[in-house]
Formats: sequence, structure tokens, C-alpha cells
Amino acid sequence: MRVLVTGGGGFLGLAIVRRLAARGDRVRSFSRSRHADLDALGVEQAQGDIGDPADVLRAAENCDIIFHVAAKAGFWGPYEEYYRTNVIGTENILSACRQRHIQKLVYTSSPSVVFDGRDHENVNESMPYASRFLAHYPATKAKAEQMVLAANGSDLATVALRPHLIWGPGDNHLMPRLIARAKAGKLRIIGDGKNRVDCIYIDNAADAHLLAADRLQIGSSIAGKAYFLSNGEPVIIWDFINRILDVAGAPRVTRRMPAGVAYMAGAVLETIHRILRLSGEPRMTRFVARQLATTHTFDLTAIQRDLGYSAKVTTEEGLQRLRDYFAAAYSP
Repeated sequence: MRVLVTGGGGFLGLAIVRRLAARGDRVRSFSRSRHADLDALGVEQAQGDIGDPADVLRAAENCDIIFHVAAKAGFWGPYEEYYRTNVIGTENILSACRQRHIQKLVYTSSPSVVFDGRDHENVNESMPYASRFLAHYPATKAKAEQMVLAANGSDLATVALRPHLIWGPGDNHLMPRLIARAKAGKLRIIGDGKNRVDCIYIDNAADAHLLAADRLQIGSSIAGKAYFLSNGEPVIIWDFINRILDVAGAPRVTRRMPAGVAYMAGAVLETIHRILRLSGEPRMTRFVARQLATTHTFDLTAIQRDLGYSAKVTTEEGLQRLRDYFAAAYSP
């Protein structure tokens, strides 16, 4: 295939690019800047702004399929920035598909599009979108996902995957933040520490995207649908975080904060940051407080049935790979 991967230099995007290149697909990455890892793979790189329709249209030239992975992540910042990247950027991708006669689009979404602040245990795709969001990221991702699925039709087949908490070697977002906060003594167990969470190892997330691409056709059974995606091995999140800190050589988190206190602290800190226009993120937000204190597990029946998905790398094997990665990174 001739493939465009938006955000191809990011954690998940790069894993997808590597698999596509390894099997012989012609791959082009689209992002704001060049990435040395992509240069090493010999992958073509188109640079531009996902919020600029001309840049997106140019990047999509002569492609058969788009993996739209790029997004503004995080849980703090101006709404306009999230909207431009996650919503306008997705509109530009859909427009480019139509103008370039591209018939397949695999969209990377998020389970947070249905998160309403409560425990979600073994939920499936019948779960409705949240009616109220505690952060701009899930709000804009929900808008984008709905646009992608609504665009499915006789000239474009679309599918959305919702991977939860992607982790593994090369993570440049989640793990570095956890490790830095643990080393600074700023990490706290929120709530009773017993909440169970589904997460996914990076290789499994990338494999699922290729499975979706290979099965996606106009009128196919997966077209126009969204799928939850995880390892299928729920973990007690704070035990799992401590195991990651162990392999990274960071101190374990043992100090606790009641879930209600964390939520109120997030509300106060958000207000202070907003009024004083402080730079950086608050140490706690309402969304993070709810995420870290509640259960998030997902029924994978649909993705297993429709895509033939199964996690090839178990959580235990992933942790060993992560241990080897850190050992190599910090060896003399």
C-alpha cells in the first residue's frame, strides 16, 4: 500500500510506520518536524501543520490509505489548540481523503470519549459518548471520532480504534511524566489504590492498527465502527505503576490522597492557573483525579471477532522488554 501516517514520529505512529515499512508498504509520515528515527528507516517525511488544509492535501498525494494518529494530547491548555489539531485537523484529513480519492481511513481515538468520571467495568462499544467532559482532549477527540465514523460511506471506509494507556519502550509521554514525578516525590496514590485498569503494550496497539487497515474496505463489516483496544489483562493500576517505576529505577509511590481531595485540588489548581494564566500544567486536574481513582476495563469481544485481534505481547513480557530497554539506556 501507499500509506500516509499522521504523527509518524510519535510513540504509536512510529511503531505503526516500522511495521508498515517492514512488510514493504510505501510509507510517508506527516508531522511538524523531521524525526531521526524515520530518517533511519528511510521513510519519506512530509512536514506541515495538520490544521492547514493545504499541507494535509499535499501530504496525502498518491496515497491509498491514511492512518490518522496525530493529536494534541494532555489534559491542560487552551481549547482552541485542542480544537485546531484534533477537530480541524481531522476535518482536513477527511477532506484530503475525498479530494485525493483515498478510500480507507484508520483513526486513532481514545476510550476517554466515553469517560464520564465514573467506574467503567467491562464496557463495550454500546457505551454512549460522555455528555460532559472534564478536559479538552476527550471533548475534541469525541467530536473528531464522530466525524470520522459519520464520513464512512460509498466512497470512503473509516474505522476508529480506542487504545487505552499505551506503554512500552520509547514512550515519550506517559512514562517520563510518571518517572519524573516519582523522583521528585510528587506522585500520590489517588483513592484506595484498588481500581483496575486496562492498558496496552505498544506493539499490540500497532498490530491492531494494521489488522484494521487490512480488513477495512468500503462496505465491510468493520467500516463505520469504533473498537476498544487493550491487552485484555486488567491490572490494579497503582501496582502496575509501581512495577514500571521499579524497572525504571525510580522510587515507588506509597503516599496517598483521597479521591475527593484530589478532585477538589484539581478544581482549585485549574482555577488558579486559568485566572493567573500560569504556564505549564497544574499538578492535578479534575480529569486526572477521576482517571487515576476509577476503574476502566473494556470488553474486547468486538475487536477480537471483527479484526481477529489478540495481544501477542503479554503484560509480563512487556515489562521484561521495558526492563531490558532501561538497562540498555542507562548502561555505561
